[in-house]
Amino acid sequence: METFRVQAVKIFAIVIVAGLLAASSLRAQDKKEVNLAAAPPKIALLEHKQPYSGKSEERRKLEETLSAASDRFEAPRFWIDLESLSGEPEALVFSPFDSYEQMEQSDFEWSQFLAGHADLQRTREDTKGLVGGERKIIAVRRDDLGYLADTIDLSEARFMQVLEVRLFPGRENDFADAFKILADAHLKVQADTPWVVYEVDAGLPAPTFLVLSPMEELKQRDDLLALAGSITDAEGESGETLKKIARESYASTENTVYVINPAMSHVSKAFAATDLDFWMHRNPAAAPQPKAEAKPEAKAKPKAAN
Repeated sequence: METFRVQAVKIFAIVIVAGLLAASSLRAQDKKEVNLAAAPPKIALLEHKQPYSGKSEERRKLEETLSAASDRFEAPRFWIDLESLSGEPEALVFSPFDSYEQMEQSDFEWSQFLAGHADLQRTREDTKGLVGGERKIIAVRRDDLGYLADTIDLSEARFMQVLEVRLFPGRENDFADAFKILADAHLKVQADTPWVVYEVDAGLPAPTFLVLSPMEELKQRDDLLALAGSITDAEGESGETLKKIARESYASTENTVYVINPAMSHVSKAFAATDLDFWMHRNPAAAPQPKAEAKPEAKAKPKAAN
């Protein structure tokens, strides 16, 4: 157990402190205006998918077909597909929502959309048949724990680092204290290193937090060692507090780096506005265009009885 806790300390000190520093400094240099339609959502639905061995390419083609058709027919559900570069081969599908109410309405409209496109419904079912394991997580943004989160523009991200931290029961305040120390250290060195924190609300044992750090280029990680040293110096005596929290509060941590695949994503036009060539371009050969079918008459979503 003690060895595990020491490893947790190293993960916290290196992955969180250093890894999160890989976020882009290009925005500060270019003084770009953040695309508010691409800001981190208040509610995130994250779907982990593990394709069967040897089925990744078949799944990719089907997902591209579904994504291209969703773009063309302006499907009412949006998602970003991320493919793992580390850890077990898997896909992480990230769907943004402003609220649980919007999530519910989106589910209803997506069902109506698929009912009017039976070929796409079949494609969707075929992709499910290629996935051996699937896990859905719903997480709520914690604005008190992020750092420069209001500068994050997800439409500019090409990679995403996701750190999952599972805590021992009742240790939520320790986690919050740790990230406030980190944010203060970043502020002292004027680091342009944004991250956003989500608290898992459903799908994983509580308490669990997710730390998302978007990157425009993987080479940004080349600065980790130098930046980590600067942050550690800025922490001062608080660095010992971080280690103590890691030893006593962390049940487990998992860090994964993903590459964003636009051909398997479907985002809004407002989201994609800053780089239409990246988000909206489709390869017709890889993503054949199914014909639209007649849609059934839309019915109003039933309201719950009082």
